[in-house]
Amino acid sequence: MDPRQLAEAILSGQIRPAARLMRLLDDGEPQALEALKLLHGHTGRARVIGVTGSPGVGKSTLTDALIAQFRQRGLGVGVVAVDPTSPFSGGAILGDRVRMQRHATDEGVFIRSLATRGHFGGLTASTQGVVKIMDAMGKDVVIVETVGVGQDEVDVVGLADTTLVVTVPGLGDDIQAIKAGILETADVFVVNKIDREGARRAIAELQGMLELAGGREDRFGWTVPVVGVCAVDGRGLEEMLAALDEHWAHQNADPRRLASRRRQRTRMELLDLVQTQIMSRLTKVMDQGRGLDDLVERISQGQADPYSACDDIISRFLTES
Repeated sequence: MDPRQLAEAILSGQIRPAARLMRLLDDGEPQALEALKLLHGHTGRARVIGVTGSPGVGKSTLTDALIAQFRQRGLGVGVVAVDPTSPFSGGAILGDRVRMQRHATDEGVFIRSLATRGHFGGLTASTQGVVKIMDAMGKDVVIVETVGVGQDEVDVVGLADTTLVVTVPGLGDDIQAIKAGILETADVFVVNKIDREGARRAIAELQGMLELAGGREDRFGWTVPVVGVCAVDGRGLEEMLAALDEHWAHQNADPRRLASRRRQRTRMELLDLVQTQIMSRLTKVMDQGRGLDDLVERISQGQADPYSACDDIISRFLTES
């Protein structure tokens, strides 16, 4: 199936062609980018929600609950679940998404797992493309659940229309939130597992930190709420969904708000694409005649320094490009 056929099939909502394009994109195949070029003009309609937080806070369980809530509204849901990379297969360790299996037979839900493959920021280089594919195939809501890597998990802010940051009582996340700059990334804070001891204190501490930060009101007047939930038994889910809806309504009340967020997304996507393409071409240039291996060996032997070598590589790349 050529890129044009792939794009047409995806625009008609077909799942198999969408899955195929996602695989081609993850593998870095050139025809994937050709198909995305054709899809780009049909995107921008889906509501993108980022779910982030430290490992073990229950992000997958919470995402599962969100899927159920949106499906009750009759909305089509896409999920991009970014997982750690298996050191053996190179694939996503949690690729089976055990917690979301109850939605596996629902034609209105499309779940895709991606491996980080060493990509920093909590997202993979192909995440934005996968979101775009789900948008083009007609999903109303796309949820991006990140891997949970602490201070590096900030890319989701540029990707999502609304960023939901999840924490739990008893993990010392109050301090971690300050260290990781999480106060600056959240549109909605969720304290999960409120059945645990210390839940009220965790909520109060987060609210206190937000007050110290000036209420964390953004330049468009949104004040970040803190919501307590228990994703397992459903407590607080309606309040959480209401907070997400309020932020979405707030974004859409003034065209500048959502446009500003999506310009940030476009900037991040463009820079990622440029970086990926340059690295791919640069590697090909350096791999010719074992140039890269020879240069690494010379540096290791003290016959060259990495700084001069970097200048030489860039000069060679610009000349041969």
